[in-house]
Amino acid sequence: MPVMPVMPKMEVQMRSLMRAAPLLLLLVLLGACGQRPPAPTAEVVAVSRGAIPADPADAVWQSVPVHIAPLLLQDMVEPRLLKASTAEVRVRAITDGTRIAFRLEWADAGKDDLPGPARFADACAVQFPAATAGEIPAPQMGEQGKPVQITLWRASWQAVVDGRGDTIKDLYPGAAVDHYPFEAASLEKGSAAQKEMAARYAPARALGNAMAGPRQRPVQDLIAEGPGTLSPSPAGRSDGLGKRTAGGWAVVISRDLPLGLSPGKRSQVAFAVWQGAQQESGSRKMRTGWIPLAVQATKG
Repeated sequence: MPVMPVMPKMEVQMRSLMRAAPLLLLLVLLGACGQRPPAPTAEVVAVSRGAIPADPADAVWQSVPVHIAPLLLQDMVEPRLLKASTAEVRVRAITDGTRIAFRLEWADAGKDDLPGPARFADACAVQFPAATAGEIPAPQMGEQGKPVQITLWRASWQAVVDGRGDTIKDLYPGAAVDHYPFEAASLEKGSAAQKEMAARYAPARALGNAMAGPRQRPVQDLIAEGPGTLSPSPAGRSDGLGKRTAGGWAVVISRDLPLGLSPGKRSQVAFAVWQGAQQESGSRKMRTGWIPLAVQATKG
C-alpha cells in the first residue's frame, strides 16, 4: 500500500489562507464601506445632509434609512384599478433644511417611456398636505377645502430630458415620413409662414400645453382638492431624475419643504406608482395612504 506523502506545515498554512482569502476580502470591503445600511423604518425619515444628491445611484442614499411602503389598489373612484401590479415602493428621504428629496425604488420588468395612442408611461408621485397644521385631508388626492400638493415624475418626460426628440423619427426610428408641409422647400426655415404652418401640425404645443413638446424637467407640480380636480401648480419648483435599475426604476424627486414644515417637525406623505405595461394612467395606479414623515433637525 503506497504511503501518502506528509504535507509540509508551511504548505498546509498557505492553503488554509488561500481558502480563507475570499472571506477576508469580503470583510475588508465591508469595513471599507462602513457599517451595514440602516434597518427599515416604520415611518419615512428625512435625514439631514448638507447637500441633496440628485442622482438615484449616488452612494449617499445607501446610508439613509429605507421605509418599505406596501402599495394599495386604487379602488375608490373611476377608473379603478382592481388588479395588483406593484407590491411595494422603497422610500428614502434627505433634507438640507430648505428642500426635501425622496428616492423611490420599485420593481418593474419593462421600460415604458414612449408616448402615443394606447401607450402608457411608467410614473411615480409624491403627495403632501398643502397645510401641515389642522386636520389631515383624505389621502385620495385631498378633499374640498383641504388641498394636497403633488409632484409627478414620468418616464416619457425623463426620456425627453435625457435627449430624445419628439418627432415621429425620434419616437419610431423605423418609420418613413414622405413629407410634412411645414418642411416644404418653398417655406424659408424660421420664417413666420413656416412657423405658422408648423403650429398647425402641433396644436397642443402652439396653445402652450405643458404636456406637449420639449421639457426642461421630468416632473410637474400639481394641486388637487379631491379626485378629478387635479391641476398644474403655478409655483412649482420641483425637480427629478429617474434611472432604470436591474429590476425596475429608481427615481429622485426633490422639492421645497411645504409651507409650515421645517427641520425637526413632522407631517404626512403619500406615494403612487404607475406601470405603463399594465395600462395604468391617471386614477389607475397603485398608491399608499398617508405615512408619517419625520424631518430631521439640521445638524449644527
